[in-house]
Amino acid sequence: MLSPFDVLFEADSLTDYALPADLKHLYGRLGFSTPMVYSNFVSSVDGVVTLGSKPSAGSIISGKYPADRFLMGLLRACADAVMVGAGTLRATPGHLWTPAHVFPELGTEFIALRSALGRSAEPALVVLTASGELDFKHPALVRGATVVTTAAGEKKIGGRLPAACELVTMGTGKSLNMRAVIHELNGRGHEVLLTEGGPHVVGQLIEGHLLDEAFLTISPVVAGRGEEKRLGMVEGVELLPGKGGWAKLLSARRHGDYLFLRYGFKKT
Repeated sequence: MLSPFDVLFEADSLTDYALPADLKHLYGRLGFSTPMVYSNFVSSVDGVVTLGSKPSAGSIISGKYPADRFLMGLLRACADAVMVGAGTLRATPGHLWTPAHVFPELGTEFIALRSALGRSAEPALVVLTASGELDFKHPALVRGATVVTTAAGEKKIGGRLPAACELVTMGTGKSLNMRAVIHELNGRGHEVLLTEGGPHVVGQLIEGHLLDEAFLTISPVVAGRGEEKRLGMVEGVELLPGKGGWAKLLSARRHGDYLFLRYGFKKT
């Protein structure tokens, strides 16, 4: 059985959900105000979160460490919806963005938490794709998702989405307007949003002052960089020196040789 996290620091102002006893015992205090957009990443010590063309980078970087898997499930259990980009979908061909998929041992407790929060048994899945390039046979799409795309993406997709999916078209440009996307999802009742959407999505959210919090697991591994491009947590935008996205440390936990950090961003 997983041992509890060591709490090294925690801000007093954080919201506290009434977590089921087993979840509370392992993690301690966790909750979110509404509306909320938060991200979750696992990074190597040298700042790598992707491994180029290799799939499932998070699992490789984390070593499938149980505490990281548990936190991933817990953060999904707290969300109305999980947002991912099409690149993340392609990189994880068999994945389902549900709490129990990553930590089935506490699947019942995750459902109990969602029930107490007045939410459905599983968070909704939102897939973001400006281009419409998707694997239409991906099991996560077959189960059902809201696919948000542009007019060009809609044309590319055509009628190929599985029947369980809903297509939402927003704008005629080459990229999605993330502020408009968040507004649309909030209007659909998705007020607590977790993004596992990849570095480009997070870059757009931070640049647009849309990301409220970031959860970052530091794995005790060095990934290195060579010929193949390996990304950090934020990609596609340059923030320093002029407009650095300064964050405030909200909590720090330790489990074994791993650090679990939570940062808050001030919106402007």
